[in-house]
Amino acid sequence: MSSPGDRYDAPHLAKNAANFTALTPLAFLPRAASVYPHKIAVVHGAARFTYAELYARCRRLADALRRRGIGHGDTVAVMAPNIPALLEAHFGVPMAGAVLNALNYRLDARSIAFILGHGEARLLIADREFAPVVKAALAEFGRALPLVEIDDDAGGASLGRHRV
Repeated sequence: MSSPGDRYDAPHLAKNAANFTALTPLAFLPRAASVYPHKIAVVHGAARFTYAELYARCRRLADALRRRGIGHGDTVAVMAPNIPALLEAHFGVPMAGAVLNALNYRLDARSIAFILGHGEARLLIADREFAPVVKAALAEFGRALPLVEIDDDAGGASLGRHRV
């Protein structure tokens, strides 16, 4: 008895570009934007983004990262709650060829500083909601690290850096 997956084991139906394509996150978003450009992809409070808008936002983030010199194999750390900027980082950072290091905002400053160093972060994107622990982690980190601040109106002190 064969299962549906067995058909790819047959030599005459070997996996190829015509009958098999892995759906990776980087392939998913352009496809969703092409097939469902006007469907809502993101709901955050009053904000609504379609798949086409989400894809455009992620491409802009990837372009901004590339212009900052972030590229293949570089690590971008992100410390944010479940907000659109975090979703955009999950797509935009890999689009730039970089590696995303999503930080757990429940960790203490010393642990975050260790993770930044161990992961060789070249950039930190952080929500101002976590300003106290981010500032302490950067002080513990001990070297300059470019920082981009997310201001999503959830409160918190400014980190005093670039805002998105």
